[in-house]
Amino acid sequence: MTNRVLKFLNREFKGINEAALLLGGFAFLSQILGLIRDRMLAQIVGVGETLDVYYAAFRIPDFLYISIASLASVTVLMPFLIEKIGYGGNNIEAKKFLNNIFTAYVVFMVGISLIIFLLMPYLANIIAPGFNDVQIKMLINISRIMLLSPIFIGLSNLIGTVTQIFKNFLVFSLSPVFYNLGIILGIIFLYRFLGIYGLGIGVIVGAFLHFIIQVPVVLKHGFFPRFISNIDWKEVLKVVKTSLPRTLTLSSNSLAFLVLIAIASSFEKGAISLFTFSYNLQSVPVGIIGISYSVAAFPILVKSFSIKDMDNFIKHIIIASKQIIFWSLPVMFLFIVLRAQIVRVVLGTNSFSWADTRLTSASVAIFVISLITQSLVLLFVRGYYATGNTKKPLFINMFSSLIIIIFAYFLMWLFSSNPYLLEVLENLLRVENVSGTIMFILPISYVLGSIINLILIWISFKKDFLKDYNFKVISKTFFDSLLGSIVIGVVSYLSLGIFDDIFDVTTGYGIFLQGFVSGSIGILYGIFVLYLIKNREIRDLFVAIKNKFWKNRIVAPEQIDL
Repeated sequence: MTNRVLKFLNREFKGINEAALLLGGFAFLSQILGLIRDRMLAQIVGVGETLDVYYAAFRIPDFLYISIASLASVTVLMPFLIEKIGYGGNNIEAKKFLNNIFTAYVVFMVGISLIIFLLMPYLANIIAPGFNDVQIKMLINISRIMLLSPIFIGLSNLIGTVTQIFKNFLVFSLSPVFYNLGIILGIIFLYRFLGIYGLGIGVIVGAFLHFIIQVPVVLKHGFFPRFISNIDWKEVLKVVKTSLPRTLTLSSNSLAFLVLIAIASSFEKGAISLFTFSYNLQSVPVGIIGISYSVAAFPILVKSFSIKDMDNFIKHIIIASKQIIFWSLPVMFLFIVLRAQIVRVVLGTNSFSWADTRLTSASVAIFVISLITQSLVLLFVRGYYATGNTKKPLFINMFSSLIIIIFAYFLMWLFSSNPYLLEVLENLLRVENVSGTIMFILPISYVLGSIINLILIWISFKKDFLKDYNFKVISKTFFDSLLGSIVIGVVSYLSLGIFDDIFDVTTGYGIFLQGFVSGSIGILYGIFVLYLIKNREIRDLFVAIKNKFWKNRIVAPEQIDL
């Protein structure tokens, strides 16, 4: 039995079709499990102090992973490793390189983790200044437990380079799936006996599974790294120098999010949980649209720039931009109109009250306003990375992250000084007479920062690469999609009222049918309108389906994207 499992995990996927279906299927499964994970948390733990502490405890380990472990990412290591393997057809240089990076990573990561472990009592008050003494004590302990998580996931990311090079896409795709499974197991089984510490152990189990699932494949190829005493620091510094700008870019985002969580800790209990739930929900379309198109475009952009074919470079930037705009607008309208149904279906349990639903739904509606901006920023950042320019995205993203923080404190002062402004916002989002609406400053700040981020990176990208380009084609796509999206939104909204009397909306199944059928009718009307105005993207979609698009080559995203 064990041999059969190992043989299955070691399977190489050389065919494009197999790899495409595998990677796409498991990426989708990972997102589904992420939603199930959130539902389990809402149902079993419930919105309140415990869940707030749990989510706050993620911030330091998450920041540690992004700022340190991501220095040894697949994107950075793979070119180095491929180059080493190419030396004379032997793997000696490649193994030396892996041993160098592995040893340096473990020494540095464990050392930093120990320091943070000791400093956690001081850091806890920075992470959640609004917590009481009991919550702070829990936060310190659970954060210390979770410090193992970035170590394991970082190691998994490191050896994931080997699984990708040898086309063992199965285990690479399974890693994030097993990570979420570990967390879900902690929620279902360990929380009952160990409380919040069971949740933390579940995260460690998930991170360990994320790593260990790839080990048999790496051992098979003889590439599992080992500790060495004579580290080639020049080689390590070369990798760090290559990955540092990207890591700093990710770190600035994480730091901004950490500050938002710190602000939320001073709000009513449950604010951190509801904010995190709404952020996770809006991240699903960002992952499906933004990450998909930016990742798919990246290899073509790299190749085009390397051979100085700027026409092709610009062409694929425009194509990806148009597709992102075309898909983002209708999804944005659907999320705004069906926000209550989406939240109730994903998170709705007896422990998740109607007030929780209304606050989360309103936060999701605010977040998805930045769906286009977040997705386009991902594309333009990768466009810059394809040219080797990592500094501009870094500076722009750091400034935008700072703007998010400034907006958060400014809006907190503004709404506190002018309560009537908050009442206007409550009426607009239809959450009158619901306590805790001050939390809306968090998604609003994030959205404003995202918009500024896009404006700045667009101005810079246009100046560098698109000076003489006529943007009429993008404008046409935008207005076509906007018209279709308005139709989708209006029809879906009207359908909700009709099906409210047909389905039993007091049950989860009835709410799902109400939202699903209403959204489906809206989408059909939207497609019909786009077909009538002879929209190019909808015609291309029909052609892609006719030509079986799933047989085309797929580019694997990084674990952090999955």
